[in-house]
Amino acid sequence: MESFAKFEHEGWQRVAGKYDSVWARSTRQFIPSLLDAAQVNLNMSVLDVGSGPGYVAAAAAERGAISRGLDFSREMVAIAQKMFPRIEFCEGDAQNLPFTDVTFDRVLANFALLHVSDPERACAEAFRVLKPGGKFGFTVWAAPEENPYAKIIDDAIQAHADLEVNLPAGPPHYLFSGREEFPRALERVGFDGASMIFKLHTIQWNVLTARYPFDAERDAGVRTAGLLARQTSERLRAIQLAIDKSVRRYAKGDSFSIPKAAYVIAVTKT
Repeated sequence: MESFAKFEHEGWQRVAGKYDSVWARSTRQFIPSLLDAAQVNLNMSVLDVGSGPGYVAAAAAERGAISRGLDFSREMVAIAQKMFPRIEFCEGDAQNLPFTDVTFDRVLANFALLHVSDPERACAEAFRVLKPGGKFGFTVWAAPEENPYAKIIDDAIQAHADLEVNLPAGPPHYLFSGREEFPRALERVGFDGASMIFKLHTIQWNVLTARYPFDAERDAGVRTAGLLARQTSERLRAIQLAIDKSVRRYAKGDSFSIPKAAYVIAVTKT
């Protein structure tokens, strides 16, 4: 998994500057539901893990929380610090948090767990730094059968890509094996599985062209971008055309409105 960690870190260092303009219009839409599920309130100490440009930490601060952010990408930390200068951000590893035990009331991770080599270890670290009664809230993308955007990308790749290319092995694209596995995985690291809140939340990602999602995945992502970078030009063209065709089904006026779905999860440390 060390090679996957290096792959992810280098990738996000490279594309950090593109995140705000490319992905933020979709990922930021999940933040209110994440904060609600974790019951983020006034004066709580909150850690935003995998903070990226700092949106979750900033949204928590707007609710009166005392926020900090952590990301493994120095470039992301610099962007977050510039965007939200009143919040403290630091470089660090979600799987080895640089904080003492029982420090925070809330730990939040918006789409961060799939970017670490061992998501369960990251959950264990969240448990460690939480105070008793604290909550860990996180989002992960829903699987293609519940997530139209993921199905667009997955169908095109399964149909046209060479899947045997040499990529570092990482965690499954869709974390854990289903709704039943989430509480079991969280219980393994100490959380109260019975306390888990699990909601499927769907937003609309509005893009101006049918080509936009393919370009976003190729030029502003890491994991799928790595796969696309290793395709022949013929395969790449076939993937692009398949994605374009599927996106056109979501035409709305002069743009395209694509549903994206994620699980919003919160669990309590007893």
